[in-house]
Amino acid sequence: MNTLLSAGIIFTLLAIVFCLYRWGNLKCVGVTPVKTFTFIAILFTSGLDVGLIMFPLTEFAGYADTATSPEYAFSNPLAIEFAYWGFLIWGFYFLTSFYFCVIEPRVGFFEIPLVKWINNVVIIGTCAFTAYLLLTNLPWYLPQLSEEGSIVATFYVIVFAVIMAAVFRAQILNTCVF
Repeated sequence: MNTLLSAGIIFTLLAIVFCLYRWGNLKCVGVTPVKTFTFIAILFTSGLDVGLIMFPLTEFAGYADTATSPEYAFSNPLAIEFAYWGFLIWGFYFLTSFYFCVIEPRVGFFEIPLVKWINNVVIIGTCAFTAYLLLTNLPWYLPQLSEEGSIVATFYVIVFAVIMAAVFRAQILNTCVF
């Protein structure tokens, strides 16, 4: 498994270098153009949601338990997550954004009806899984609200509020020009 992960990381880094070398001076202007700083901010916040929120939900306990894993005692769990996943996730988002800004308009792969349908199913499934991770790990994050580590009604309200905030944010981003 480590070999596959290492190969994936190396491929990602090489793909980023290739894209920057080949298309580094390409100016992309779309229907709602954004400045470079805005694009970087989008990548940054996207990387934060996966690299610093979703992954820690499954790994923070391991990083925080320094008795079982003393190799993590040199720092706090957030710093470890940031260093380990943060930049790699931003790289993934860069490649994804690059594909959809530069290559996809020429190829049109995601305009194929079956591909659109599969993409929507994957997006819905990913969002549902992330909400599930949040719900099941809230007792660990907020033990003072939990009854002996169980999921209480308050946690459902928190997850619902997070989903509503995300929907509201998406609606605002779709109507604003940066």
